Amino acid sequence: MARETVTSQHVASKAGVSQSAVSRVFSPGASASPEMTAKVKKVAAELGYRPNVLARSLITGKSKMIGLVVAYLENQFYPDAVEKLSLALQEEGYHVLMFMTKMTNDNVDQILEELLDYQVEGIVMASAFMSENLTERCRRAGVPVVFFNRRQADRALSAITSDNINGGRKVADFLINGGHQRIAHIAGWEGASTQRDREKGFCGELEKQNVPLFDREVGNYHYESTQQAARIMFGKKTIPDAVFVGNDHMALAVMECLRHDFGLRVPEDVSIVGYDDVELASWPSFALTTIRQPSNRMVSETVITLLNQIKNSTAVSRQVEIDGPLVIRRSARIPRGWKDEKL
Repeated sequence: MARETVTSQHVASKAGVSQSAVSRVFSPGASASPEMTAKVKKVAAELGYRPNVLARSLITGKSKMIGLVVAYLENQFYPDAVEKLSLALQEEGYHVLMFMTKMTNDNVDQILEELLDYQVEGIVMASAFMSENLTERCRRAGVPVVFFNRRQADRALSAITSDNINGGRKVADFLINGGHQRIAHIAGWEGASTQRDREKGFCGELEKQNVPLFDREVGNYHYESTQQAARIMFGKKTIPDAVFVGNDHMALAVMECLRHDFGLRVPEDVSIVGYDDVELASWPSFALTTIRQPSNRMVSETVITLLNQIKNSTAVSRQVEIDGPLVIRRSARIPRGWKDEKL
């Protein structure tokens, strides 16, 4: 026999309060006394009542849902950042609806169409981008979009990133001051703004200090592709004495390849520097020198920006770049007199 659905009217009747009082108790931000809240929730628990969030959203026109589109969980930085984003939005009374897409974003338009069908109030794009057509549709629908750790050419879209250009500069300056003569780069996916900006800052600083880029390969942010890139780079007669790798996930792949395929020592033979400062980077087996992405501050700015645009349709877009420190460990030769910038 099908169980009878328990409604707010049942709860109100047993608790001896009005139906609107039950509604206030289960509406985030609504006014209800502690005594009323305790009484109603006690009865609701006894009856097995749960408020119908979807039904309420139809009445209020507010789904309290945020769409989160993620393309790249292979790198430890993103699972950690996604968790922080989800928790921060939940604290503000929002639910997160997460969709996965490919890094090349072949299906991102379809995914965003689905998110709009769910009546999300805002969208966070993490390691993904969107077409101009869909950008315009989101604007017409009044759904704000904030990019996390990515940016697009359209400055009308808010973007929160670390200062990737300055991070690249720091790496180049560090390696040059360490006395390296053959400095190379293994790039991530070239379609990502983060990769382009990091490489721009890195190569710009090399050029500024009259140091030529010794070699370059592309790892596309994937472990196997990065190892293949390292095999090509270090299979040559003359090899780099330092490599800046596009992120930590790839940097660890390079270290493993150099040690196990070529018998090279890090940093005695080759210095390795990454970008992100994921948890594995601090493990003694890797002790990776890297640029730290300030994920806590990036998440905070993303949530502030998104909620402000949800509440105020005329709010201007924000382009936020947060500087991150160079965290010096043992994977790279340390210049004389240099100290860890880590706070």
